[in-house]
Amino acid sequence: MVKFAPSILAANFLYLGAQLKELEAAGANRIHIDVMDGHFVPNLSLGIPIVEAVRQGTTLPVEVHLMIEHPERYLEDFTRAGSDQIIVHQEVSPHLHRTIQRVKDLGKKISVALNPATPVLVLDDIFTELDTVLIMTVNPGFGGQRFIESTLSKIRHVRQLFRNRHLEGEVEVDGGVDLHTAPRAIEAGADVLVAGSSIFNDPQGPGSGLRQLQGCCGQIM
Repeated sequence: MVKFAPSILAANFLYLGAQLKELEAAGANRIHIDVMDGHFVPNLSLGIPIVEAVRQGTTLPVEVHLMIEHPERYLEDFTRAGSDQIIVHQEVSPHLHRTIQRVKDLGKKISVALNPATPVLVLDDIFTELDTVLIMTVNPGFGGQRFIESTLSKIRHVRQLFRNRHLEGEVEVDGGVDLHTAPRAIEAGADVLVAGSSIFNDPQGPGSGLRQLQGCCGQIM
């Protein structure tokens, strides 16, 4: 069954607590928090206080997507704040194996994200260490971007690698996920869909947005 990870980057922070409860009731599987530093990506967003607030506001697992330079410096901080899974980018992790092991030592799940132009082969030597591979289907930094069609082949590639190696890791997709692209990502092999604008911009609220997304994927909670 496909999992749904609403990205609170698109949330209305005035009502964040209520929106988290609405997403829980609608069947969200985990909450996705985008942390951006204005260096690795051209935007600033969220941070440790938001992670702490979300942790207090939901019983769902919390995954933190570190779109920042030197993510290894902040692993302990985001763990203490309440992260259940930490996502780091291969592009800014020259000592990726060490970073992966540190997250595991902290007792958390580890995911590695790949930008659209980054080939899957860069993960070859550490693939068996991963809980999740996150495929960016837009260039990271801003919400509401259009899904990049060529990333579908990358989703298929990662799914096949997990199968070939008899691993149970998840393929997560982040960027431009909506009613039209979600079924295609699933068909390509995605297990987890991160969605922000398509959920939170629903005029009836994020619960309705999530149910619409579930419905287009053949899952009604």
